[in-house]
Amino acid sequence: MNIVSELTVPEKILQAAYYLEEHGQSPFSAEALIVTSWQKYPKTFGLKGYDEQYPDSNKILSSIMGERGLARRGWLAKMGQKLYTLTCEGRQVVVRLHAGGETSEKLSQVKLTREHEKHLLNLLGSNAAQKFEEGLKEELTFADACGFWGITDSIRGDALTARLDRLRAVLAEAEKLVGTGTAELSTGRSVSRDELYLLTAVDEYLQARFARHLSLLKNRSMRN
Repeated sequence: MNIVSELTVPEKILQAAYYLEEHGQSPFSAEALIVTSWQKYPKTFGLKGYDEQYPDSNKILSSIMGERGLARRGWLAKMGQKLYTLTCEGRQVVVRLHAGGETSEKLSQVKLTREHEKHLLNLLGSNAAQKFEEGLKEELTFADACGFWGITDSIRGDALTARLDRLRAVLAEAEKLVGTGTAELSTGRSVSRDELYLLTAVDEYLQARFARHLSLLKNRSMRN
């Protein structure tokens, strides 16, 4: 069987991503992935009428970032502005493809509780998570942090502690449930363990950066 002829468009891009990492590029840029995908599969990713000369970047980018793209499936993790890396799941897919086995469409997915899903959707869609992913940490404000945690400056000290503790617990529980697979949300988005790790990193960064702000909130609440 000719494995190349059997690959889907996303799987071909995944192969290109694997090639980049095997040659020392991790994380790799979106531009590098576009060029490598085209070089490996010019008939699939070449610009119509010029397939041997230019890549169709729109086709590749939509397969990376679209609703059913590699990032949404949990095969790639965004590490910064236009920077990506293969997830554990992505590597597993490549291994299966090389072995001639089932593709990732058959990979295990788990369902999260409504509480987990509600928290994750808020966290993933927050300004803080987006700025962190895009490498804009210095632009993060305390307002961004409050939006990420789901708090206001009127929250009481005990409630603030409980809210932050619960957020950490939800992330830890979700990581345990997802394992090396992915979680399918009601929106159709798949969340990988690497994305959960990223959210945990955002939380840790914000709590360290705005430790003084949090302390003032707690102390003020206790005096009131």
